[in-house]
Amino acid sequence: MNGLDWWVLLGTQALILIYGLWSMGHKSGSENFLRARTQSGWMVGLSIMATQASAITFLSAPGLAYTQGLGFIQFYLGLPLAMILISAFILPKYYRLNVYTAYEFLESRFDGRVRRMAAFLFLTQRGLAAGLTIYAPALILSTVLNWNLIWTNLLTGLVVLAYTLSGGSKAVARTQVLQMGIILMGMGLAAWWMLRGLPELWSVKDAWDLAALGGKTEALVWRWNWEDKYSLWTGLLGGGFLMLSYFGTDQSQVQRYLGGQSLEESRRGLALNAVFKLPMQLAILMIGVLMYVFYVIEVPPVNFKYPELESIEHRNVALQRRALAMSWQSSSEGLQRDSLAKALIVSNHNLDSIRMASQSQRAKAAPQGDFNDTNFIFIRYVLNHLPVGLVGLLISMVFCASMSSTSAELSALSTTTLVDFYTRKAGHKEFMESPKAVTMGRWFTLAWGFYAIGFAMVAQHLGTLIEAVNVLGSLVYGTILGIFLTAFFTQSVGSTAVLLAALGTELLVLFMFWGMDVPYLWLNIVGALSVPILSLVWEFWMSKVSSRSSFKSRTNLGP
Repeated sequence: MNGLDWWVLLGTQALILIYGLWSMGHKSGSENFLRARTQSGWMVGLSIMATQASAITFLSAPGLAYTQGLGFIQFYLGLPLAMILISAFILPKYYRLNVYTAYEFLESRFDGRVRRMAAFLFLTQRGLAAGLTIYAPALILSTVLNWNLIWTNLLTGLVVLAYTLSGGSKAVARTQVLQMGIILMGMGLAAWWMLRGLPELWSVKDAWDLAALGGKTEALVWRWNWEDKYSLWTGLLGGGFLMLSYFGTDQSQVQRYLGGQSLEESRRGLALNAVFKLPMQLAILMIGVLMYVFYVIEVPPVNFKYPELESIEHRNVALQRRALAMSWQSSSEGLQRDSLAKALIVSNHNLDSIRMASQSQRAKAAPQGDFNDTNFIFIRYVLNHLPVGLVGLLISMVFCASMSSTSAELSALSTTTLVDFYTRKAGHKEFMESPKAVTMGRWFTLAWGFYAIGFAMVAQHLGTLIEAVNVLGSLVYGTILGIFLTAFFTQSVGSTAVLLAALGTELLVLFMFWGMDVPYLWLNIVGALSVPILSLVWEFWMSKVSSRSSFKSRTNLGP
């Protein structure tokens, strides 16, 4: 990077840190560190969006769209309905109970065992996800500076950890608003530069039509096929249950909207997320589509992670594709244009085949290597093709996303550990208002930070990051949501029944994922529905056993 890029990068990060420390004011109690109910609706909404939009989103999603098109947007189709349901049914209960964490509600409905199980599932998954969000910016630094990835993971994790420890929940929420502004500005500038780089006489429609020929513009898959990873149905159903669990029961999100000044302000924040989250994700994916158009005109590397690797065959086919694209755009005769379009489709297929064959051959030659380059496509474009200054801003954007999401995750992990395990005994409300709560919260933040850094060390072997983090979530989110649905909508089920049902459901979900290769979004439906159904079955069976035991006992007491 150029010196100006470093000034932009370091300057924006210093501004965020100074603003976060200043926003804390002079208060350092638990209401600031663990939960600060001082945010307006729009700040709550931006904070929620910034927590979800991690560095993984901005590194991996454009690369996913570059290789697979816009289909990943279907993952978010269930989000608006989830926001409505959370605002109507879940949020009022949290406010009425004045909870610090979502899992406190479960003890009021069942008992401490169920509360601890749900909290444990959250802690396990979210701690791993935090490792992925630390790995993403480390990936950038190691690429830019040619540093060792392990040491870069450690350095990045320590910086984010120090940032989180210095502020707590209030500083995290306030700085997320500034971070979100930098993120949106960086996205807009990247898209503008890509459009500006189109060849002379090319229109936006030409670029879109070219992307369509490459199969990159299909956003909705209407057919019903349960084996489809992304379709209208997996998005609305599987994605809907995942979003309901993520935003309704994941403490990293719950902690954000519990920071609202009132129930109505929190609802406004969720409504803001419902309206703007889907368009924002579509815009991020569109950057990947624009990159595809750019690399039709420019020759792409055969592997974006290792651009020094070369393939003469790949380069020749890429040059042929560019010539076809230029002729196709300039042609006005219908039959000729159609013929060129068909040739372009064949050329795209050939180029993809060469690229995949190259990766496969190199993986066989170096079994310990990782040649999946989806996570590197966007950052390689930024480093090689953006102007001085804008490179620093785009990398700063990714770091902003990383800090906003990772700090929220570490804060939520710390709060959950403190509230649902350390201070669950009687008198915890008094403890939570004492200075010791902040001290213990910082210790737990430190512990979870090192846990996440440890997982970041092996994250490079998990493939496309944005899919990996959602797969991790789908392994537990359905079960957690099922526990909450049982609490909300069944009155006769007791704690033992729901505990056994949750354990059985989690085993079923893990078996379906590893043993049956079920698309991961469906696991959220299986988990969410299995827990209430199995809870009712267990409760019915235990009541029958209890009735028989009681009857035998009365019979044995007879003359």
